[in-house]
Amino acid sequence: MSDNHMNRREFVGLTTAGIAGGVLRLGVPAVAGEKTTDWDPERPLVSTGRALNVQPVLMYRTPERREATSWKSWGGVQTEQAAVEEANRITKELNALSAEANFPMNVLPVIKVKTPDQASQVHKNDYDVVIVYPATGSGDTLRACFARDKDKDTIVFARHSSGPVYYWYEALSVKYLNTDDGPFDQNSYKDHGGVHVDDIVIDDHQELLWRLRALYGIKNFIGVRIVALGGPWGKYAPEAPDFAREKFKINIIDVSYDEATPRVESALKDRDLVSKAEAWMTRYFSLPNTTNMTDKRFVINAFLLYSVFKDLMRDHNAPVFTIRHCMSKILPIAQTTPCLSLSLINDEGWPAFCESDFVVIPSGILLHYISGKPVFLHNSTFPHNAMVTCAHCSAPRRMDGTTYEPAKILTHYESEYGAAPKVDLPLGKEVTFIDPEYSTGRWLGFKGVIKSNPFYEICRSQQDVEIQGDWKKLRKEVRDSHWMMVYGDYLKELGYASRKLGIRWDDITRA
Repeated sequence: MSDNHMNRREFVGLTTAGIAGGVLRLGVPAVAGEKTTDWDPERPLVSTGRALNVQPVLMYRTPERREATSWKSWGGVQTEQAAVEEANRITKELNALSAEANFPMNVLPVIKVKTPDQASQVHKNDYDVVIVYPATGSGDTLRACFARDKDKDTIVFARHSSGPVYYWYEALSVKYLNTDDGPFDQNSYKDHGGVHVDDIVIDDHQELLWRLRALYGIKNFIGVRIVALGGPWGKYAPEAPDFAREKFKINIIDVSYDEATPRVESALKDRDLVSKAEAWMTRYFSLPNTTNMTDKRFVINAFLLYSVFKDLMRDHNAPVFTIRHCMSKILPIAQTTPCLSLSLINDEGWPAFCESDFVVIPSGILLHYISGKPVFLHNSTFPHNAMVTCAHCSAPRRMDGTTYEPAKILTHYESEYGAAPKVDLPLGKEVTFIDPEYSTGRWLGFKGVIKSNPFYEICRSQQDVEIQGDWKKLRKEVRDSHWMMVYGDYLKELGYASRKLGIRWDDITRA
């Protein structure tokens, strides 16, 4: 797949074209916008991803009757008229699915094929995933329908009871499909591992939809550009940035403090921008359930820092941002902490992370693109009695993509300086976690339920969460590590995407 790279016209188009498409700006790739774009809490969450191009293929044959012998296979598509009707049915179903999806998807016209030669012509089209509808036809034709490029994907949709029954509902087998016995850990952005038994869907369009959502996540994750202010690193895994580059083709743009410091100092002295930041602060504190408990100057400077971070993203055509030395080096330069600044960027729809930890950041980017929501990078604690505490000082507030959760703006905990949100998440809310095992290529996934928002002497945004599944297994996975959290259940999508990317996925909830 191509780099997640956008030209300057696409980049600036975020604000010049305006926001459309409801909660998500579906179908329009977005980046950090014009310089010093006005902060607007009512602007719908942006979609930073490129649309998934879907190529449906109907495979069939039209047998001729022969006396006193078997002349046709199983299947309800045996004539040209039946094939036309089935192609129309497929088009309607996929268009309905596209309208339902919370991510941009381009459905290309259905191509009808009868022979391997006809199937081979499909691969001249520009698609990300081919959906094969194998009504009837030969095994050679089926194989010819599968995506030819190793970095593209195939889903096979066969009918049992959702329409005319398919011959390949019976004939699909491991003769044509890979299984987990293969060396999937060798997969990467270059090779997704071929057609797998997990790529088969029978009748159920919701099963098809979540697979497409996972593939959309993969498309926009691979080759993504991320600004790393102060450079990248990995917590207890110094090889993490190189692993992210080599395995996922992540384009890490190392921006030095020498480059950033003059920008920050200029912003602090820019009277017009300071005036804007003061107005933004006033509007922020007018949001429901928003309480200020720190010096307002810290908050104003956090908005100025937000503006500088957005400019760096714009200048480097990057939809993702992270910062290293965020608890030390940036403080005397910006005269605040970056905690609230990162929260503001996340609440607009741009993934923005503290600490520049590339052990966990790749998982957060993938989780963002799969879910279409802000994700929360946080510290983990030692699990006990199925409970764990998740805490950090830069939590997003708009975790569902629309609603600002209640928040108090305090100082950053360790420094007692700056502006950091204490965000309270709804009790009973289901969340998904990813816990990467350093840079081994193994990720743990599990669900949790928010039980409380305590106020311990730890990072400001903090939740006690009940782990769903084999929580005792987590005690053997304690690494003093960062995790990623998102609202909702995305374990199926993550497991599906992980295999294609060569990640060893361990689902504690569904184990």
